[in-house]
Amino acid sequence: MLHGRVTKIKGVTFPYFYSMFYLVKTPWWLKKMYPKLVWDMPAGDKTLYLTFDDGPHETATAFVLDQLKLYNAKATFFCIGKNVVNNAAVYKRILEEGHAAGNHTNDHLNGWKTNGDAYLQNILEAAKHIKSQLFRPPYGRITRFQSKVLQRDSQFKIIMWDVLSGDFDASISPEDCLKNVVNNAKPGSIIVFHDSAKAFNRLSYALPRVLGHFTKKGFLFKSLGTK
Repeated sequence: MLHGRVTKIKGVTFPYFYSMFYLVKTPWWLKKMYPKLVWDMPAGDKTLYLTFDDGPHETATAFVLDQLKLYNAKATFFCIGKNVVNNAAVYKRILEEGHAAGNHTNDHLNGWKTNGDAYLQNILEAAKHIKSQLFRPPYGRITRFQSKVLQRDSQFKIIMWDVLSGDFDASISPEDCLKNVVNNAKPGSIIVFHDSAKAFNRLSYALPRVLGHFTKKGFLFKSLGTK
């Protein structure tokens, strides 16, 4: 089982490579392979971009919003369409408190396992409830064809990430989740958390400490906006 601070595969070093087979820090070469996807923002000032996937969730999203308010921080919530329908009041609060929303499909579909037409239709179904041109593929899995069609025909901006907190991974501790962000985030980083029941144990520990740590260092937290 791969679960450690540094792992080498075929001579390439991957920091924070965990047993679920994901990279906490997105390597530069992967960003170069998919240059039309948004991996991070310009690093001109001390700004971080917190993002939250899979909500809205009655408990987890409310907790996130309360924490963000304490630090006057803004964030971007990549929402699942059916969860918006089921938690309309929480979604309304996200928007009313000045955060950005993004589309995360209607049913959390894996693009690698879904044909192009079905995938696009699922995204458009979610778009009935989420008025945003921002899109993040669940699991980060999207084909080149799907990506091309979304950006060309539907004019979505596809948002990936620079740092994964790993809060979805039950095999890591809340402390490791915090370290993943603190040790890897830099100015301009897009950081992924999840406002979901599955992630809540690690999210509820790490998020307040991430906000406090970087605020003390003079960072601001901004949303990615809606355009």
